[in-house]
Amino acid sequence: MKRRTATIISTCFGIGYFPVAPGTVTSVAAVVCYLFMPALHYPALLLSLVVLCSVAGVWAGTLMEADYGSDPSIVTIDELAGQWLALAALPDGWVPVGLSLLFFRFFDIAKPGPVDIAQRLPGGWGIMADDLLAGFFANLSVRGVLLLFPVFYRWVAM
Repeated sequence: MKRRTATIISTCFGIGYFPVAPGTVTSVAAVVCYLFMPALHYPALLLSLVVLCSVAGVWAGTLMEADYGSDPSIVTIDELAGQWLALAALPDGWVPVGLSLLFFRFFDIAKPGPVDIAQRLPGGWGIMADDLLAGFFANLSVRGVLLLFPVFYRWVAM
């Protein structure tokens, strides 16, 4: 029962079994949830869900690594938590949402510096930590772009 629960949680109810780019598919699913559930636009709720997913992801990811090896591709709860962190407290609009997805996938795939180091943590900690850092850096990157190009953002937000 414990393994089955860990599988359901870690694969985001089976999204992790998608045959091509399950991490990207889960990130897109996280964005879709964000867009269609207005309650997720409240930072306190979204950050609470990130913490909940992170705790569950560390537990489930550790069990999944025991069965499938290091950071199995079917484990995608880390992408869910990371993408939601990338979206947290951003202004409304398709530009910030789209940029958060692009930056999150970039940082998650490229794994620059600290993101790569975080991935080396043992068990579920490494599974979750690199994506949370990728989400944090994505969020900061979106904020930077919006600060550098405020005229562009205001123009497309109209």
